[in-house]
Amino acid sequence: MTSDINSALKGKYCNSLTQYSRYVTREVNIGDIPMGGNNPIRIQSMTTTNTMDTIATVEQTIRMVDAGCEYVRITAPSIKEAQNLADIKKELRARGYNVPLVADIHFTPNAAEVAARIVEKVRINPGNYADKKRFDQLDYTQAEYQAELERIYTKFAPLVKVCKEYGTAMRIGTNHGSLSDRIMSYYGDTPRGMVESAMEFIRMCETLNYYNLVISMKSSNPQVMVQAYRLLVETMQNEGMNYPLHLGVTEAGDGEDGRIKSAVGIGTLLEDGLGDTIRVSLTEEPEAEAPVAIALAKRYERRRLSSDPLDPKEIISDLPIGFSPYDYKKRDTVELNTFIGGHQVPRVVVDLSAKNLKDPNILTDTGYNYSPLLDKYNMGEQSVDFVYLADQLPSFSMPGNLKQLYNYSTWRELLNKKNCHPLFSLQEYITATEKDSSLNLVTITNSDLEKEELFKVQVDQTLVFVLETMEVHGMADQRQFFFSLSKAGIKVPVIIKRSYSKELLDTAVTPATNLQLYASTDAGALLVDGFGDGIWLDAPEIDTKTVVSTSFGILQATRSRISKTEYISCPSCGRTLFDLQETTQMIRSRTSHLKGLKIGIMGCIVNGPGEMADADYGYVGAGPGKITLYRGKEVVKKNVNTESALDELIEIIRTDGNWVEPA
Repeated sequence: MTSDINSALKGKYCNSLTQYSRYVTREVNIGDIPMGGNNPIRIQSMTTTNTMDTIATVEQTIRMVDAGCEYVRITAPSIKEAQNLADIKKELRARGYNVPLVADIHFTPNAAEVAARIVEKVRINPGNYADKKRFDQLDYTQAEYQAELERIYTKFAPLVKVCKEYGTAMRIGTNHGSLSDRIMSYYGDTPRGMVESAMEFIRMCETLNYYNLVISMKSSNPQVMVQAYRLLVETMQNEGMNYPLHLGVTEAGDGEDGRIKSAVGIGTLLEDGLGDTIRVSLTEEPEAEAPVAIALAKRYERRRLSSDPLDPKEIISDLPIGFSPYDYKKRDTVELNTFIGGHQVPRVVVDLSAKNLKDPNILTDTGYNYSPLLDKYNMGEQSVDFVYLADQLPSFSMPGNLKQLYNYSTWRELLNKKNCHPLFSLQEYITATEKDSSLNLVTITNSDLEKEELFKVQVDQTLVFVLETMEVHGMADQRQFFFSLSKAGIKVPVIIKRSYSKELLDTAVTPATNLQLYASTDAGALLVDGFGDGIWLDAPEIDTKTVVSTSFGILQATRSRISKTEYISCPSCGRTLFDLQETTQMIRSRTSHLKGLKIGIMGCIVNGPGEMADADYGYVGAGPGKITLYRGKEVVKKNVNTESALDELIEIIRTDGNWVEPA
């Protein structure tokens, strides 16, 4: 059923695929800070304190607001927490903070109705507001399904009426991992299922003439998240709706991984002008999320102010045959020497041309550790595939499986060209009298496609394009290049190259964080759609180790190339039953060598097992001092003491044959 619906859509999910144009939505009032319309992208986060601890929640909220949060979400798992929101709000107002508050509701409609009389906005999850999730496969006739919708309407309508009476906004927040059994059985575990889960509730709101809505489509998998938001926008368009979008990648994790994963999902949508408020979900203190979100949003606020927007009613789509923004499909390319293109994973290039090439230890940060005693290199899981040396010649022997790139003029003069390959300009390649027998890399831009010289390029089994851009909206410029190649039937492998310099210093976060955010957005947005056979990040101000880890992190987040363990870790809230930051680090310290394994770390049952549906194993808070362990969606052990829970998890992994001893 899903494929039939998707095939009827035309990919018209944004104003333009070739230039930046903010998608203008309905304006929604949330306290005195409106969202959507022509307002800036709003920043928000969620408290991690116990909601019944009024002072702790107030003081954390103040820290969040001072860090840049414009809305603050607080969990209300039962009526008593919902009622205490009044005391929290009163204390905040007494301290001079008028920040709009959002009540986060799961499973408890009666708590939602209490909270809606107190705070400026309530968030409900369609997957658990009126439905159950037991991973049961259910069969419905059309009449039976309609009866289910009527049951949900009866449960949901009272909240809508309260929101209308009190002027309270509502977020209908679908989560990929908490789709109800009803939705899963009817639409499958798909972006379409996520969209329909929200649309059912939106239609009920409109039936009741309530339009003060914000919509979200969250997933821990950026690819699923991106597809769901795109599908949502087009579905709403088809039904005459344009509600503002709350963007977020749920359970993104901590540190570099969390920032990269969030930026791939959120940034991909921001690039296309979608998104009215963002929350970066990190397993860190909530005030640490705001600067990251601000850095992402600021880039597009500058772009919005400097752009010449299209008519927001005009939807432009120019998609090549076979490409769908709602289904992942890797671009079909020629596989060269079983190394790049085709079924090979995307390759990583790093620039060492400005480094001292007299010491083999310079390669340590590229994933190759030199042992002087053994006179050999050991490869790590994140070992780059190419090093660009420009015109420098190393004074030591390179690892045998590391390919070196030289400028064409220097490459020509090499006496030993083994593992050495030329990098040409377009003009050099056309006029070259000597070429490599295995790999020839040619620097190219989207604008080169309009030049007559391009028709002189010899397309053969050795050619690789290195795609650069100087455009402000570089992702769209590079995407247009891929579209043009597809339409022309050209299957040359393409390495995505992006260069960053001064702009990395232009926000409150560190240059390294900016690189993670910008590159994850620029290159990640292409890789998440299957474009790109390699990645080359050029950032002279950033150390090589960070550039390399960012490159591999982007490939991991886009599921293009797995090089490490993945942690699906929730950002914590008042429902959390243990210290998530400490626990995540503890689990990471003993399992980070399990390449390709996905481990979910959830603070409570709300965020597991559903929210970690993508994980191989799960570690979920079941009560004070108690952990429930999962294999996928299956409970393996209940109520394990916290002190032994990690050992028990490792034993389950070992029993399944997925454990290897750390080196």
